[in-house]
Amino acid sequence: MRRKTRIPPSPLPQRAGVDPVRVRLPAAGAWGTVREHLVERLAPRAAVIDEMLTAGLIVTADGRPVTPDTAYAPGTFVWFHREPPDEEPVPFPVEVVYRDEHIVVADKPHFIATTPRGSHVTETVLARLRRELGVPALGAAHRLDRLTAGLVLFTVRPEERGAYQALFRDRLVHKEYEAVAPYAEALDLPRTVRSRIHKERGVLAAREVPGEPNAVSRIELAEQRDGLARYRLLPRTGQTHQLRVHMSALGVPILGDPLYPVVTGPVPAGDFRRPLQLLARVLEFTDPVTGHRHAFRSGRTLLAWSAHDDWAGDGQAQ
Repeated sequence: MRRKTRIPPSPLPQRAGVDPVRVRLPAAGAWGTVREHLVERLAPRAAVIDEMLTAGLIVTADGRPVTPDTAYAPGTFVWFHREPPDEEPVPFPVEVVYRDEHIVVADKPHFIATTPRGSHVTETVLARLRRELGVPALGAAHRLDRLTAGLVLFTVRPEERGAYQALFRDRLVHKEYEAVAPYAEALDLPRTVRSRIHKERGVLAAREVPGEPNAVSRIELAEQRDGLARYRLLPRTGQTHQLRVHMSALGVPILGDPLYPVVTGPVPAGDFRRPLQLLARVLEFTDPVTGHRHAFRSGRTLLAWSAHDDWAGDGQAQ
């Protein structure tokens, strides 16, 4: 049996709630120095790595700076902080709806990513909560799309994170979403939609393809008026953009969706008009650590339903 490599703790602290990058040096390779490997693996220009080495910004497990001449040591780790991208601040608060010694449940606004990724790093729910709550070990048990609002579960203790993540993996969390979309009188609801959804890396939109279903959603009509409807959505699986794809396939795409049925996005940074009218409304589960039964409900409203003219105008309210 192959032994799992022990990862030493980071010698660098978080920066603005964001963890440093950790790089493991491969066991096989012809690099003579750490610099040679990092230049080949990470940087478009050698000067980027050389500047970081000169400034002592890349360190080994014991916190010592890597120098241009540091010998390559297969299987070891180095750490550094990437220069964060310029980010447009998301001007809406992240509401904490519950907190104990094990978990934090946040009510996420539209337009902010759950965890650092790509061009969204410090302007994420995770980084914000780490800073605001003073809990550097906080981690996400699952994610919501950047454009989706609603409830997200975070864990306080790293050693317990796997137990909470397993709830989502094993479908032991009851999730309900709410959406505003066109009303279609001919659409027979409630119904359960089953399809196979495929998301290609680097492609904005997911798509339905032939094959064994991997995405299952229950779609219900809550109420309708003036050509619009409020829908109750219950995903039984967790494929990327699943609810958005299924609603679009039914001919009732969610209002404000820049990808379905036609790709018009991504939404530019700083454009907070007409948010996607999708909300993770309910989160219920039995706590795997305490055994307590939790039931949380988002206090947010979908603007296209409560004040459609405001949503169709600037859409800035959250």
